[in-house]
Amino acid sequence: MLPEVTVRVREVRREDYDDVARLTAAAYVGEGFVSADDGDYLPMLMDTEHRARHGVLLVAELEQRLVGAVTLAEADGEYADIAREGELEFRMLAVHPDAQRNGIGRALVRAVVEHARSSEGIEAVVLSTEEKMGGAHQLYAAMGFGRQPERDWEVPEYGIRLLVFRLSV
Repeated sequence: MLPEVTVRVREVRREDYDDVARLTAAAYVGEGFVSADDGDYLPMLMDTEHRARHGVLLVAELEQRLVGAVTLAEADGEYADIAREGELEFRMLAVHPDAQRNGIGRALVRAVVEHARSSEGIEAVVLSTEEKMGGAHQLYAAMGFGRQPERDWEVPEYGIRLLVFRLSV
């Protein structure tokens, strides 16, 4: 039997910014979702201070080490791509590669849903994910998110098709 791990999710603090930038880059580059020499998206992913200033940035700790992060945005927020009025969108979910398979992604998504449920005027949580992120799709489906294929979209400059998931809260 595996020992139970306790994942703690909280809002980011200024002293976390560098660790969050590193773990986010490690997750996205390590999984092949962005190249290490990407000059556009990778710097945005790593700009933790900007993400925290223009959205809600949650972090996950495992044994007092930052191992995950996710950005939340409401409709018309700087980081919202697909959120409509009454929806909370989450983006840039990252779990450090050496901490994966410990329930960290699940804990972060659970915290997003709890945040949405405690926010006035929020009726649903939405997200976009790349087609190739199959493990994430399984997690979202297992947590009750449903596909919204009519809302799928593309980022032509990167040639990426994004799938949309939604959960009523």
